[in-house]
Amino acid sequence: MKTGKVSRIIRLLTALQSGQRYDVGDLAGILKVARRTVFRDLKDLQRAGVPCYFDKAAGCYAIEPGYFLPAPDLNKQEALGLFLLVFKARNHIHLPFEDSALRAVLKIENNLPSDVKRFCNRALNSISIKSAPQARMDLLDKAFVRLIDAVVRKRMVRIRYELSGGGKGVMIELSPYHLVYHEHTWYVLGRSSLSKGVSAFKLNRVRELTISEKCFVEDEKFDVNDYFGSAWSMAPEGRLYHVKLKFLPDVAHVVSEVQWHSTQAMTFEKDGSVIMEFRVDGLDEIIWWILSYGDNVQVLSPEALRLRLVEIAQNTVKQNEQPLIV
Repeated sequence: MKTGKVSRIIRLLTALQSGQRYDVGDLAGILKVARRTVFRDLKDLQRAGVPCYFDKAAGCYAIEPGYFLPAPDLNKQEALGLFLLVFKARNHIHLPFEDSALRAVLKIENNLPSDVKRFCNRALNSISIKSAPQARMDLLDKAFVRLIDAVVRKRMVRIRYELSGGGKGVMIELSPYHLVYHEHTWYVLGRSSLSKGVSAFKLNRVRELTISEKCFVEDEKFDVNDYFGSAWSMAPEGRLYHVKLKFLPDVAHVVSEVQWHSTQAMTFEKDGSVIMEFRVDGLDEIIWWILSYGDNVQVLSPEALRLRLVEIAQNTVKQNEQPLIV
């Protein structure tokens, strides 16, 4: 579950336990999400064992009276899941406030029964998570806490943002809507002085950040799931493409083991190859994933993607055929 969703689920649980009467429309307003997102979150709570239900008589959602989640009262699996996140996965996901999270877990651990603690200690010694590359983010906590403060208080921020070419960067006024972690780094989503629409900015490229006293009004139609839509990764381009790829037998099995995109469809051929199809918003991001498979993949469509792939491959050959200058 993504960090933003965890925060939203906790707010939903808090609202349901408050004793107030909320229908789906009310909950959508509180969480600033679409109604369908509320329905998905309610189902997630039910799958997690939270006894939430729709009270027909009252016309609202509720949790069974007397239900609560005592923090220290964890079974072995619940405690191990928490410890895995903090002790093991922190090298895989660059979480803010790492020291605070560690202290919180140690406080919880101190109140666990002895048999649960022994089980978790033995289990953790037998589990490893290979760390993934992380974007350098020396000031993550400082930038994160300021941005969260701005998001909560609906305050505009002024940032000096380093563009991909380096240099001193540009000064940007930003209305921050949402923070998201994806593939090695954190992003802030919001409307900026650079463009009319919502854009994503990498936190590791933020060199200065000040909170303004100017307030902003968040677009009520903004939904983070709708923003990403059918993008391959983080940058929707506003145009859908039907991408059709053929992966040769040497990599077909490995590629097919992963659900790369929500629209993914596969057809296995008699020669051991696999045809994979996607409906993707934009081509800039997917092309680099395709290139990672070298000569084991063939672009069947669209033609624009095939031509760009050929151009990059030809330029790569030219670069590497040039004499080395030491």
